Amino acid sequence: MKTAIEAMHSRRSIRAYTAQPVDRATIEEIVDCARLAPTAMNDQPWEFVVVTEKSSLARIPQLLGHAEFIANAAFCVLVLARPSTCAVEDCCAATENLLLAAEAHGLGACWVAGAPQPYAPAVARAFGAPADLALISIVSVGHPAESPSIEKRPLAGLLHWEQF
Repeated sequence: MKTAIEAMHSRRSIRAYTAQPVDRATIEEIVDCARLAPTAMNDQPWEFVVVTEKSSLARIPQLLGHAEFIANAAFCVLVLARPSTCAVEDCCAATENLLLAAEAHGLGACWVAGAPQPYAPAVARAFGAPADLALISIVSVGHPAESPSIEKRPLAGLLHWEQF
């Protein structure tokens, strides 16, 4: 398993997956890492819906109008938020933990926006979320069938000391 630093350096958005399934224990560990994210005032506003059924995975791109790759993922996680002062920030931290945990396990993942996209409420309701929960993100996960090489901006071009 990769260290946290290794996972941060190697993580890329993966949109192509093999047909190999992911075992339930690994899925639970990945979601458990999301649960451990930092949260303002320890509010922990998140709820997670794991979707593994192929027919359900195929419904998501139809609701979004894009992200067809979700249908081919081993699973996806809907990250939902209870109303809270810092719900978006907290759930985005949980989403990042989920991405890094997937990478550490040798899996590929892709973050798809939830809030404030117009499709977010329909996706949340389609999977039984109560009306007071907001969809913050959708993360598709599976065994990668691609290895994208994306250039990141160099540290020297964006790090500023003391002031901009």
